[in-house]
Amino acid sequence: MLLTSLTCVLNYNEKTVELPLNKRSFFDELYVEFNVEEKGIYQRIQLTIHPKEDVILKDIRFKLPFNFMVEDTPFCNGFQSWSESREFSFHEKPDKIRGIVKPFMGHYGDYHFEDIPRGKGHLHSWTYGYVRRNKQLEFFGSLNEATAFTIIEYNKNAGEIVIRKDISNMKLTHTFPLADIFIMQGDEQAIFKQYFKLMDIAPPKVKPAIGWTSWYHYYTNIDEAIILKNLEAFAEKEVPIDIFQIDDGFQQYVGDWLKIKQDKFPRGMDSLAKKIHQKGYKAGLWLAPFICEKDSEIFNTKKDWLLKDDKGNPVKAGYNPGWSGWFYALDFYHPQVQEYLSGVIYTALNKWGYDMLKLDFLYAVCILPRPQKTRGQIMHDAMHFLRKQADDKWLLGCGVPLGSSFGLVDYCRIGADIHLKWEHQFLKWVRNRERVSTILALRNTLGRWQLNGRAFLNDPDVFILRDQKNDLTNEQQYTILIVNTLLGTLLFTSDYLADYTAEQWDEYQAMLKWKDSEVKRVERIDHDIYAIHFVHHQQNYIAITNLRTKNVHFNFNKKNMALDAFETIILKAW
Repeated sequence: MLLTSLTCVLNYNEKTVELPLNKRSFFDELYVEFNVEEKGIYQRIQLTIHPKEDVILKDIRFKLPFNFMVEDTPFCNGFQSWSESREFSFHEKPDKIRGIVKPFMGHYGDYHFEDIPRGKGHLHSWTYGYVRRNKQLEFFGSLNEATAFTIIEYNKNAGEIVIRKDISNMKLTHTFPLADIFIMQGDEQAIFKQYFKLMDIAPPKVKPAIGWTSWYHYYTNIDEAIILKNLEAFAEKEVPIDIFQIDDGFQQYVGDWLKIKQDKFPRGMDSLAKKIHQKGYKAGLWLAPFICEKDSEIFNTKKDWLLKDDKGNPVKAGYNPGWSGWFYALDFYHPQVQEYLSGVIYTALNKWGYDMLKLDFLYAVCILPRPQKTRGQIMHDAMHFLRKQADDKWLLGCGVPLGSSFGLVDYCRIGADIHLKWEHQFLKWVRNRERVSTILALRNTLGRWQLNGRAFLNDPDVFILRDQKNDLTNEQQYTILIVNTLLGTLLFTSDYLADYTAEQWDEYQAMLKWKDSEVKRVERIDHDIYAIHFVHHQQNYIAITNLRTKNVHFNFNKKNMALDAFETIILKAW
C-alpha cells in the first residue's frame, strides 16, 4: 500500500489541524513529529506530540483510501479476551448489545465507546487487524498500546481505513509518543513474524501445558474434598499433566482474597498447594485483582478504594448472579489498593505456594480514562504491576485487552468461556459479544491463533469429554478437542477422570497425539467452516471443521466435500 495518500487529522483543545507527512508541524500550543517510512517489506507510521503548554487531546486519526472488494474479509479483533474476534464479511456486522442488558454487561466489551461507527458498511478492530483477499493480507497493527488503545475502522462506505487512538479529553503535559503503526502486505506468517519482531517481545519462556481447572464442572461450588478427589483421579491414572488449578469459589467474597471459606477449606489454601506438589503438578489459583463484589468487606468498608465516576459514584464493572450481584472496579492508582494487591499476590505465590495465577476480569481496571491517563496507559500500568509482583511465577491473563498483555503474561485466554451447550441462547439474543458460548470460543481460537508463541501461549479454554453435567454432543466435544489441541498450548479440562469411559480415554489420548503439531495456516472456507493446515511427524494434514448447526456441502481444493453439523475431520493433505 502506498502511503502518499495517507492523511492525518489531529484534534486538540478547540482546534483541528491536518498534519503533513515527514515534517515537523509547529503550532502555538505544541509541535508534532510525523514520520512515514518505507522499510522495504513493510511501512511504519510514527507520531509524537510535544506540548509547549498543557493541551487537551480530543482525537487523532490516520486515513488511508482502500478499495474494498466483494471477497474481502476484514479481521475484527475484539476489545478483550472474551470478545468475538474473527473475519467478517461486510454483509455481517458485530452485534450491538441490547439496551435492556447494557447496564449489566456493557463494560465487558466496547459498547460504551459511543464514537465507534457501527452501521452498515462499518467494521472495526482493536490493536491489530487485517483485510484478507484470497491468501494475502493487508495488515495494520499498533506497535505501542502503552500510550493509548488503537482502533482500526474498516469503512466500506467511504472506501477508507481509519486508524485512530483512544485519547478523548486527555490532558497532555509532556512529550507523548502517541502512535506507532505497522503496515504490511503479503503472507500471513511472514507478517505476524515481522510484527512481533518490531515489538521486541521475547518469545514466551514457558512451555505448552496440560492441566485441570475446577470451574467448568463445579463452578463456585468447590471445597477441599472435591479438589482432592479430582487430584487423586489424575494421580491414580498417572495422567501426564502440568497444572492443577483451583478456580473461583475458595474466597468468602470476590475482592476479599485472603478470607477463605473455612468451612469448605478447613486446612487452608497452602495445604492444597502442598498436596498438588506432592503429586508432581504445579498449583494454580484464580484471582480477579481489580474488582470486588457488592457484599465484600472491601466494598463495604473501603469506599475510598473504589473507582469513582465524575459524579463520585462507584463504577460498576458488571453483574454476576453467581456472586452477590453487582461487582465494582477498584482504583488501581490508590496506594492502598496497590499495597493490598501486592500482599495478596505475595501470599498466594510465596506463603500459600502457588505456581501460577489465573488473573481474570482485568478489563475492569481501565473502564474509565483519567484526565492525564488514557485507558491504554492504565491497562499498561496495571499489567506491568501484576508482572512485577508475580516475578518469575506463571501468569494466565483473562478478560484483558490483548495488546496490553503482549509479553507480560505467560498464557492468555483468547476467547470466551466454553458453555455446556453449543450456544447460550439468552446471551446470544441480548447480543453480548463476550458471552459464555462454545461457538464463540471456537471462533476466537480460530481467529487469534497467530498470537500463539509470539505474544504469549494461547489458552483456548477447556475441552469437555464427560457425560455428567454436560449437554455437548460427541461431535461437538470432538470438535472442541481438536481445535483447542491444534491451536492452543494451554489445554485444560474440568472433567472428573475417574468417570471416563474407554471411549473417552481414547479421545483424551487423541489430544495427546496431536498436541505437538505445527500449524501452518488457518483457512476460512466459508462462514463457520474452516481448514487448519498443520504438520505432524513430518506429514501434512488438514483438519476441516464445521461450526454450523446444519450439514454442509462445499468445494475445497477442487474436491466436493460434506460435513455433518458440528463435525471435524482430519485428513492427510493432498
